Amino acid sequence: MFALTASVLRRGALRYRNSQCTMATIVSGNKTSQQVKERLKKEVAEMKTQFPGFRPGLVVLQVGDRDDSNLYISMKLKAAAEIGINANHIRLPETATEDEVLQSIVAVNENPAVHGIIVQLPLDSIVPINTEKVTNAVAPEKDVDGLTSINAGKLSRGDLGDCFIPCTPNGCMELISQTGVSVMGKNAVVIGRSKIVGAPMHDLLLWNHATVTTCHSKTLDLAEHVGRADILVVGAGRAEMVKGEWVKEGAVVIDCGINHIPDRSKASGKRVVGDVHYSSAKERAGYITPVPGGVGPMTVAMLMKNTVESAKRFLQTYTPGKWNIVFTKKKPQEPQPSDAAISRSCQSKPVGQLAREVGLFSAEVEPYSRSRAKIRLDVLKRMEKQPDGKYVVVTGITSTPLGEGKRTTALGLAQAFGALLNINAFACVQEPSPGSCFGARGVAVGGGYSQIIPLEEVSLQPSGQNELISAASRVVMDSIKAHAHYETKLSEKALFDLLVPLKEGQRSVSPAQLSRLTKLGIEKSDPLTFTGTEIRRFVRLDIDPETTTDSDSLENEIMAILSLSSSEEEMQQRLAKIVVATNKSGDPVTTEDLNVSGPLAMLLRDALKPVLMQTVEGSPVFLHTSPLVDIAQGSPSILADKMALKIVGSKGFVVSESGHGANIGLEKFFNIKCRYSGLQPDVVVMVATVRTLKMHGGAPPVQSGLPLPKEYSQENLKLLERGCCHLRRQVENAQAFGLPVIVAVNKFSSDTDAELELVCGQARQAGAFDAVKCTNWSKGGAGALALAEAVQRAAKLPGRFRFLYDSQIPAADKLRTVAQKMYGANDIELSPKAKEKLALYTKQGFGNLPVCITKAHPSLSNDPMMKEEPTNFILPITDIRANAGAGFLSCLTNSTNTEMDDPTWPCFHGNNLYHDSK
Repeated sequence: MFALTASVLRRGALRYRNSQCTMATIVSGNKTSQQVKERLKKEVAEMKTQFPGFRPGLVVLQVGDRDDSNLYISMKLKAAAEIGINANHIRLPETATEDEVLQSIVAVNENPAVHGIIVQLPLDSIVPINTEKVTNAVAPEKDVDGLTSINAGKLSRGDLGDCFIPCTPNGCMELISQTGVSVMGKNAVVIGRSKIVGAPMHDLLLWNHATVTTCHSKTLDLAEHVGRADILVVGAGRAEMVKGEWVKEGAVVIDCGINHIPDRSKASGKRVVGDVHYSSAKERAGYITPVPGGVGPMTVAMLMKNTVESAKRFLQTYTPGKWNIVFTKKKPQEPQPSDAAISRSCQSKPVGQLAREVGLFSAEVEPYSRSRAKIRLDVLKRMEKQPDGKYVVVTGITSTPLGEGKRTTALGLAQAFGALLNINAFACVQEPSPGSCFGARGVAVGGGYSQIIPLEEVSLQPSGQNELISAASRVVMDSIKAHAHYETKLSEKALFDLLVPLKEGQRSVSPAQLSRLTKLGIEKSDPLTFTGTEIRRFVRLDIDPETTTDSDSLENEIMAILSLSSSEEEMQQRLAKIVVATNKSGDPVTTEDLNVSGPLAMLLRDALKPVLMQTVEGSPVFLHTSPLVDIAQGSPSILADKMALKIVGSKGFVVSESGHGANIGLEKFFNIKCRYSGLQPDVVVMVATVRTLKMHGGAPPVQSGLPLPKEYSQENLKLLERGCCHLRRQVENAQAFGLPVIVAVNKFSSDTDAELELVCGQARQAGAFDAVKCTNWSKGGAGALALAEAVQRAAKLPGRFRFLYDSQIPAADKLRTVAQKMYGANDIELSPKAKEKLALYTKQGFGNLPVCITKAHPSLSNDPMMKEEPTNFILPITDIRANAGAGFLSCLTNSTNTEMDDPTWPCFHGNNLYHDSK
């Protein structure tokens, strides 16, 4: 007995059936496509179960409004909805240019929620567009149409598992498989050689082991070739060109053609036929596809199949909430090189690559060097529904002139989260100013193996922020001078003509002028209806020259406004509120009264974008704004923090910094910055050093540029323990806001194990959640690993954040609360000038603003020479200024700072542009 295979029996039955002149079996594309879609629907449901919230995404991009394209697109969108694919239709007008089409494709390429992209052809534009360029712009991994040159090339060389196959040929193969006829070893003939059907069909049949002949319009003896075909695929685009008598008996005939021919019996006067003469061919073929209802439905089904396959491939490397980022493993050297040498030894990633790694789109990134880019605020709108990550604030104890290493610790902590714990982490720091770059503390962008690179670029090549602020300040000061001058020289009518000029016979007021009219109680918007009295009140500011602001104060407030604004709209509103003087009636005069708030917003718009850079290990960093902590809130911008919190996702961490010690910088971070941002931090990291605690214990003061006194390099536990009372006070200051505090002891080479253990023990006794030793300066992220793990644990505690005071209480009570709870003062003392100013600002409506105390930072008190934990002192408030635009009252003390009177020794000695190579 011979075992007969099913295929042999099938072929025998096929020959017998044809010999009996039976009709061909109809291979229904409608039925097969429905089976494919049902299978895909189950697969998508499984994806959703395994990855909650996930859905395969498809985008159909159309140019123009062709009726046939609209019909095809509606079929695709309907099929996607049936399966559970999230499909979107982007329609560009017929006036769209090639660049606009390409920009749309790039945006969709970068969207991780989109797994398939279809460019609907033809591109119905009145502008010339290179179709090949457009189709090749689609990312190959999202090219579910299979039309890019990369996918076509992979198909031609047989890489079927690593490409997307064009949908019509793929559908043809599915229909052939439904017949049960094996392709292997068969003679296959493909009529047509288009890039969409004929050419890929040839490759598919070839790599499925058929012997393939491709015929076209120039082929001789076409009927003879067709007659030898076991499998015939026709996609010539010519109505009924293949005659039934040409077809080999028992052949599989796949008709891809869609043509319209006249038919008077139809209401439309025409009917749809394929490229094969159906009625005669079905008499000889074993299997045949009808038109319509054959290949057409399969094309849509295969589009859906490719989209689901693309989503599967995406999920193979996808971890919800995780970046696909590459970190640099830097091996520390001994002895440790200089910061500049370390920076030069690092090859930073192109900033565009870094942006892609953290999920930013190219349209959101504005590179202005290889290593730096400004990030557009559109990111916040795109990610507005994404939950925020954990928010960590790095502060310190009251430091020496040499600093505590807060920024180095902040950068090291971000590196530990990213490179070692594989957690999304962003650092947010202030942008350095040239003064800070050349100070004794170094380049103000971290240090050692926890610094921002390239060092020279971040330190010495400004982003333009300070220049724009200076320009804005000059605009305001010039406007004040111009008003003061022309109000004495011109009549009220002439001033009115200057302020509301006649244009094309019409006068109109600007939005800023309309606000001024409202403030004056003039409920009119048509300048032609103003009375003489109203014109006089409108045009004359009557500025008291004794009250005019100075350019330095103005620049500081503008910087604070940039730092505290959450949007362009808020920035313009804040700029409009800047009080530049008081008029002779005691009312505030603002930039809005000067009619310059709009131009200021336009000028500063670019400065509102955070700057993206990276650390030594490749962790992302935002640098943005540099408000002075002495006279403002002294922290990176709200926008940088908000943007980073969205980018890292719910399981990520954002490490932000506050200036000076916890009693000054952290207090302003919480009571001013967080009050306006609405953000609630999760953990406070307090940086301390043995040498600073020795100073608070009574060691001689450290002077910039001079060697450290011997007390700092010799073990002295008694001196250190006495100084730890200051650490205890600062821990209590941070705890006043209801957050867990972790003390990071920044280790120096002169520190002994006993000293480090003493500080950690004292910190825990003071109530710190934990205290850990950090060596991130010498070891990078590895030196902050213990700190990162402690922060992780602390961040799991329930949120209990609270402000130090209610903004509605009187300003004097706010000052008293800060002085007593943060500095340890018994009370405050307002000078007559401060009382007068406070009464004026309360009358003007500024009494509910938070307070910003300007005092010497080397001590908890207003006397910089008082170390440890000063008590029993009165904090004198000598003057008060209303920074109404920034949104706080700046309160000055009579602090005298002899240490800060000494110039800081610069650190630029020995740096040159050119180096001797010998």
